[in-house]
Amino acid sequence: MTTYLFPPAPVNAIPVQGDTATFPIRRIFCVGRNYEAHAREMGVAPDREAPFYFTKSPDTYVPSGATIPYPPGTSNYHYEMELVAVIGKPGFRIPRDQALQHVYGYACGLDMTRRDLQIAAREQRRPWDLGKDFEQSAVISPIVPAARIGHPASGRIVLDVNGVEKQASDLSLLIHGIPDLIAHLSGYYHLQPGDVIFTGTPEGVGAVQPGDRIGGSIDGVGSIALTIGEA
Repeated sequence: MTTYLFPPAPVNAIPVQGDTATFPIRRIFCVGRNYEAHAREMGVAPDREAPFYFTKSPDTYVPSGATIPYPPGTSNYHYEMELVAVIGKPGFRIPRDQALQHVYGYACGLDMTRRDLQIAAREQRRPWDLGKDFEQSAVISPIVPAARIGHPASGRIVLDVNGVEKQASDLSLLIHGIPDLIAHLSGYYHLQPGDVIFTGTPEGVGAVQPGDRIGGSIDGVGSIALTIGEA
């Protein structure tokens, strides 16, 4: 029997629609600047050559509908609405035409970002961890199995703050679609069940303040909600 110096952290797991079992999170990968219009609003030319990634700890997971505190260390706290793909079958160097066989399902996600810290790190050519990988920064809605909805390659993705629409785009505008992302990412990692992929956000990102209510949806996938509390 293994004895620990202190209790190990609990497993973070995402609810699955229509199932009492939950999806345990292994790793969270996030794709940067995967919509052309968002890349431009961030002052960067869109890159169609290869995707790039950053990661978030599984401990950053927050379920949809939560109220979370405004995070420390920032005065420019942003939302980013995204399609999330979750892996249900292991694979390494997965061919593009087999990539979707490894997807268990899909969800809506909010990649919450300390934008001022991210931009400062970018300008100094440093990692984005302080701006991206922090507590309660990966909000994910219940997963819908692909066996029920298929694999969305198009569909409206929207976000509002306090009822005012801020982001509106279509999944068909992803620079790198889900098959391409899985094929590319699996060339560098042995993907495993429990891996989560945030696929990138469209244009219209912006700051929120305590008291703001965020709502988003993706056609055929579902909806997501978040309330920003006091610091």
